Amino acid sequence: MARLRQEIDPDEAGLDGKALDRLDRHCAREVDEGRLPGFLVAVARGGRVAHLTTYGLRDVAARLPVEADTLWRIYSMTKPVTSVAALMLVEEGRLSLDDPVARHLPAFAEPRVYVDGSPPDVTTRPAAGPVLVRHLMTHTAGLTFGFYHSHPVDALYRAAGLESSVRPGADLAETVDLYASLPLQFEPGTQWNYSVASNVLGRLVEVVSGQSLDVFLAERVFRPLGMADAGFHVTGEQAGRLAELYGEKDGGGIEPIAGLPLRGRPRFLSGSGGLVASAHDLHRFMEMLRRRGELDGVRLLAPGTVDLMTRNHLPGGADLRAFGSRPAHDRPGNDGVGFGLGVSVVIDPARTQAPSGLGTYGWSGVATTTFWVDPGRDLTVQFMTQVRPKSEHTVYRDLKRLVHEAVTG
Repeated sequence: MARLRQEIDPDEAGLDGKALDRLDRHCAREVDEGRLPGFLVAVARGGRVAHLTTYGLRDVAARLPVEADTLWRIYSMTKPVTSVAALMLVEEGRLSLDDPVARHLPAFAEPRVYVDGSPPDVTTRPAAGPVLVRHLMTHTAGLTFGFYHSHPVDALYRAAGLESSVRPGADLAETVDLYASLPLQFEPGTQWNYSVASNVLGRLVEVVSGQSLDVFLAERVFRPLGMADAGFHVTGEQAGRLAELYGEKDGGGIEPIAGLPLRGRPRFLSGSGGLVASAHDLHRFMEMLRRRGELDGVRLLAPGTVDLMTRNHLPGGADLRAFGSRPAHDRPGNDGVGFGLGVSVVIDPARTQAPSGLGTYGWSGVATTTFWVDPGRDLTVQFMTQVRPKSEHTVYRDLKRLVHEAVTG
């Protein structure tokens, strides 16, 4: 176990302590007014933690406080970790971004694209080209999520038992084969649609490396970086530090809900959203990226590979709103934000919904967790809580604005 600690005073890092106090008070109001159970927020500059606050409860019923070593379900923040794993294999020459996925996963050999109709009577045609590894990493493969309810292919996922991305009882290999049996929503590479693609990428890591995803990440990413608590399940020793998961109630407030099955190794190892981690773990991962692939003498990726990962890969410099499949991604929060290989990337700060530096990259999780790295300001930020909202939460926008106001130099 390792615990995140504040290392320097804010003013040493060019941060305004009064502005950081405003940040803390704002987040504390979310707890005091019943919208969050508790939170952890950390801001680091130049790799050193200059602000660390915990507030509220990790378990409301048991009255257990949020602490620096609390464990959190990071859900979709798993995706950048899976992308790093795949890029390690690319560097080793065992995988290429331009490999057809079918080279490694034969179930994708003959992809078909939706044309028209409603389930179960839909018309499809052969895809004009293969699904490539880079399409998985950029969410341009034509895959989707069953919970969108915005396209007939989404309904096909639900009919196949994939509303929550996995058919109950299936493992990763079985689930990915099921994805491959369903039509694509669009031609690979022609739109952006946030999807189950990182699960397929996780399966690619398994097939190419010859290791299960949990073993590969433990041996090649977590142990080398000192991410002591990160994994797909919690041990008996860790269980008491795991935060409870909550959901928003229709009338306001929050209530406990079921989360990831973290007691014991899960059958389904989700490269899209299966990890649990501490704030210290996430800080180590962010620092590796901020330092362009290296941390404390351990190099996971070459600097150029991290640069490739964290630049926009959408065609013509498009952002998520312009290139995204509608209506799922037609919202103001996607203005000025592109997508790299597993992370969002700010490409036009003037158009973003919240203040952001050019080139800032990161990602968020469905339980209202988020992280970002701002290379121009040498800044890393994380926010951890455990609430699955019914609609888009304002906490990310407010957090970015308040951190932006704290940067003085």
